Amino acid sequence: LLGYGDSPPAEMVARAQTRVAFLDHILQELDMRRPVLVSPSMSGRFALPFLLAQGDQLAGFVPIAPVGTKEYTAEQYRQVQTPTLILYGDHDTSLGAQALQSLRHLPRHHVAVLPDAGHACYMDKPEDFHRALLGFLRQLK
Repeated sequence: LLGYGDSPPAEMVARAQTRVAFLDHILQELDMRRPVLVSPSMSGRFALPFLLAQGDQLAGFVPIAPVGTKEYTAEQYRQVQTPTLILYGDHDTSLGAQALQSLRHLPRHHVAVLPDAGHACYMDKPEDFHRALLGFLRQLK
């Protein structure tokens, strides 16, 4: 992600509003109409403000133990009508469980907890992850 890892620091990721604009620009450049946004871990800093500001542009949202969930109120989450699959590994006892406490306020959510998987549950249990993700995508049709 821009401003994370080995990428150079980026002023535009300092505020939630500019992260929303950045993600919106990416989706427009890719000509994506109503995508499903899959958001693991650090990408929550981009995905959560986008969901709250422009969630109606998404067909669905799949947060995977995202960071930043405590930055928003239960009431802000309750306003979102985007179908959501909250996904995390049962061994991710810090960020996964913490994110669930906030994200459970999303009115149109389902929860999938992958057994014997950690924070990167999609890497620990790829078959279980894809089964949950594909099941969610099928119900959106």
